[in-house]
Amino acid sequence: MYNIEITIKNIDLKFISNDKLFSPKNIDIGTLSMIDEVNFENENKILDLGCGYGVVGILAAKIIGDNKAVMCDIDSEAVEASKNNAVLNNVSNISIVQSDGLKNIIDKDFSMILSNPPYHTDFSVAKHFIESGFYKLALNGKFIMVTKRLDWYRNKLSSVFGGVKVKEKNGYYIFISEKRNMLDSNKLKKRLKKENRDTLKSMTSNKKNYK
Repeated sequence: MYNIEITIKNIDLKFISNDKLFSPKNIDIGTLSMIDEVNFENENKILDLGCGYGVVGILAAKIIGDNKAVMCDIDSEAVEASKNNAVLNNVSNISIVQSDGLKNIIDKDFSMILSNPPYHTDFSVAKHFIESGFYKLALNGKFIMVTKRLDWYRNKLSSVFGGVKVKEKNGYYIFISEKRNMLDSNKLKKRLKKENRDTLKSMTSNKKNYK
């Protein structure tokens, strides 16, 4: 078990972690880099997507109010750690949900969704986060993600949101996309289907050229 004490955005925070969780001994540099690019405002409603032991969500709750923040993770160990850390930081009304991505998230109209996804595996998790996250955002809401990879995330966010801003910081890429329209699910599915077809065509063409 590890005790972490840190001051972020002039707020003193404490976390208890263990070896079963991501970055257990110190808060991940990518997460801190993403937080540094975000301004939490009182009117915000945020979702910490893949919350781990609760750094982003608990910080946000301390700034904007604990009833305006939601945290989720697929891992029961992470959810339990987040609940314990919420109590440790006097955040009593925050919603902490065990969820495979956004599948169990009832709330919507978030002004910000923040995520540090598992980028060392395939892209299926990030794909779900991005596509489902679009519908959970309010109009003009922001989807903010940090990874060590660039191309796939930049292309995917541009495809779903119609644009993305990218900033490189401390060896990580911070992506910020804004929901500029209320695109319905059928239109987005058509757009993504076309994207997949174009990708397959490109791959087939490259193979032919290689031969």
